[in-house]
Amino acid sequence: MNLHRRLCQREAEGHPLRVALIGAGKFGAMFLAQARSTPGIHLLAVVDLRPEQARASLRRTGFPDEQYGAQSLEAACVKRTTFVTDEVDRVIANPLLDLVIDATGHPAAGIAHVLACCKHGKHIVMVNVEADALAGPLLARKASAARIVYSLAYGDQPALICEMVDWARAAGFEVVAAGKGTKYLPAYHASTPDTVWTHYGISASDAKAGGMNPQMFNSFLDGTKSAIEMAAVANATGLQPAATGLHFPPCGVDDLARILRPQSAGGTLAQRGQVEVVSSLERDGRPVFRDLRWGVYVTLAGASDYVRRCFREYGLVTDPSGEYTAMYKPFHLIGLELGISVASVGLRREPTGAPIAWHGDVVATAKRDLSPGERLDGEGGYTVYGRLMPASASLAIGGLPLGLAHGIELKRAVPVGAALTWADVAVIPHDPAVLFRREMEEVFAREMSLVR
Repeated sequence: MNLHRRLCQREAEGHPLRVALIGAGKFGAMFLAQARSTPGIHLLAVVDLRPEQARASLRRTGFPDEQYGAQSLEAACVKRTTFVTDEVDRVIANPLLDLVIDATGHPAAGIAHVLACCKHGKHIVMVNVEADALAGPLLARKASAARIVYSLAYGDQPALICEMVDWARAAGFEVVAAGKGTKYLPAYHASTPDTVWTHYGISASDAKAGGMNPQMFNSFLDGTKSAIEMAAVANATGLQPAATGLHFPPCGVDDLARILRPQSAGGTLAQRGQVEVVSSLERDGRPVFRDLRWGVYVTLAGASDYVRRCFREYGLVTDPSGEYTAMYKPFHLIGLELGISVASVGLRREPTGAPIAWHGDVVATAKRDLSPGERLDGEGGYTVYGRLMPASASLAIGGLPLGLAHGIELKRAVPVGAALTWADVAVIPHDPAVLFRREMEEVFAREMSLVR
């Protein structure tokens, strides 16, 4: 509320929020399309390893050529244009900049960018949920210590779920479950970039013509992206993963309150206060009626007979007992909504979701029998998918985080369906991302032992 008014005030004062976007892919391009029409925001820089890709995204989203032809950040600031570069450190270090958006999707790069923002006093919005799932709880602590804001990205499902959870709790409701929808069947865990388009019902040639990346789209399908996003939600809200991970129950919007309630009440939840993803497909492949494939939800409990009566009086769909009901949003607009995070962080110094604890982790899990000497190929690839686990369980087995399961060699065989561990792989010992993740494990392992 009032974000637009405050942005207009900054515009009128000639003092816009100066923003740098790192990564000009699909999510970044969607933000660019909206940044052009948002008052109070100056896109000072776009950073990409391939500057020509950044220029193509700017051109495609309606920026005239002269708008992104600045030769320096200083010139872009004076003329209110955009500087395009591949020099990320140079941009983050510049004192003209207020806020950074990381839209790279690369976990190790995300860690480096947050630490650079800490060093140079720049707020950061993390579209890079892969980095957040890998190391977000410690990154958020480092950011707080540096007096900068670390925020999840509004428009992506985790931040929208966090908003719904916050709304429910601020209104005095107990949150019983929260999550999102997706297309899921158990067989999808074994999907590879070679089989992904069959599952989506499109041809490989059409996908290629549309510029669709098979490994990225496979990560949406094989359960990895759902695990990553629910880890982010668990860590930002305090909700818990089930001990056995995500179950993906088939569920439409009219059945959320009935299915996303505790097992003791006839539902599917192992516990109250759980993250869960619902499937848009029945287990036999039939479409779920009124599915939530693109949306997010929260289920609530009525704490008294009076509240439950109000549920009925105001037409809420409840479970048969009348105790549980649900709210949902049937869509998310990813980068088109990202400006909400930019405004909230830049104007209010408030994140649109941020880790407060380490409750959920994403552990690399074998898609097939793996042999010594094989190299893992990470998110959406041929070798592993990401499984959501309680962080304590991941620590107990020495689970290998999915975010680091790329380009490393197996030292021993791992059977299909088994979680990989640090002991299974030959990790580069001085890799900065590995060192940071290990630091996080040590910090939170000590705290968990103190809690016990």
